[in-house]
Amino acid sequence: MSDSSPDAAASTSSSATGVVPSHSPSSSLSKIQASIQTLSAIVPSIPPSLLTSENPALYLLHDPDVSATISSLLRRPDSGSGDNNLCRWLYDTFQSTDPQLQLVVVRFLPVIAGSYLSRAASSGLRAGKTLAGFEAVLLALYAHETTARDGNSVTINIPDISHPSIYHESKIPPSKNNATVLNIAVMSPALEPHGTVRSTRRGRIVGVALELYYSRISQMPKDSKMEFCEFCEKWAGISRPKSGGSDGKAREEGEGGGGRIPLPWEVMQPALRILGHCIMGPSKDVQLYDAACGACRSFHARALQDMDAKAILATGSLLRVAEMSVDPKNNVDHTEIKFTESITV
Repeated sequence: MSDSSPDAAASTSSSATGVVPSHSPSSSLSKIQASIQTLSAIVPSIPPSLLTSENPALYLLHDPDVSATISSLLRRPDSGSGDNNLCRWLYDTFQSTDPQLQLVVVRFLPVIAGSYLSRAASSGLRAGKTLAGFEAVLLALYAHETTARDGNSVTINIPDISHPSIYHESKIPPSKNNATVLNIAVMSPALEPHGTVRSTRRGRIVGVALELYYSRISQMPKDSKMEFCEFCEKWAGISRPKSGGSDGKAREEGEGGGGRIPLPWEVMQPALRILGHCIMGPSKDVQLYDAACGACRSFHARALQDMDAKAILATGSLLRVAEMSVDPKNNVDHTEIKFTESITV
């Protein structure tokens, strides 16, 4: 993704970013300005021009310097506590229900989830006493998704290839019952409300937050996606060979590398969907592509170590698709009509 400057991004209309404007633009702008003024007390590097821009929330979303400062604060060892002012601002801002401000909070989810899971895995039961700030933000995102889904699971319909379609003919004779049976796959089960984060719920709550991030990924700046790829490599805890091999013989990172966490499917699945967008998305950014492929290789090596068949198949398939996407032989438009001067009889 070719990230434009904050001024150019701020001038983009709400419809172009997918943000639904509020019913009262003036009240929404006042709310955004008040929120940013509160943030300026925590992050002094915020430029005064941000408040006077046409769309300060979008400016804040795409400003690389302010985003880097906030990410740096979230990575500090003393961040994430219950009395952390930045975590409190993120929580209050997301609870404001303003879609533009909520987008700013979602932008920092890779750093929040990355720092939280890495510290929780290394600190054990003590993490719950020191990471209440991170947990409050994650619970706010989880509650938002719980309300939005209204008790329904996220499903997809898998086509039944035994029935012919406009794309293929079925080799299997049709049965007497020609009714097409819908094969429904559950992508994300129905959510239950949670008010606290326990070790048994941690993966599910973070996974749902990542699903929310994926649903907004087209509006996320490149830096946010790069941070996610970085933390995926840390979560895998694999030191890959420089050649980029993924034969599963890569050695684990020591304590100096840090960040190795349990990788249940409820975390791995949305993470791979995000990496898949970074690899095959419309941005075609080489740096983002390389970072996502590196993270996927680390996940694949970790899956081989853990002998996790589902993760091995998913990561291996994504790596294969990534290789195919850059193969010149596959850059063929099969819908293009070729013209030739010869006539075949």
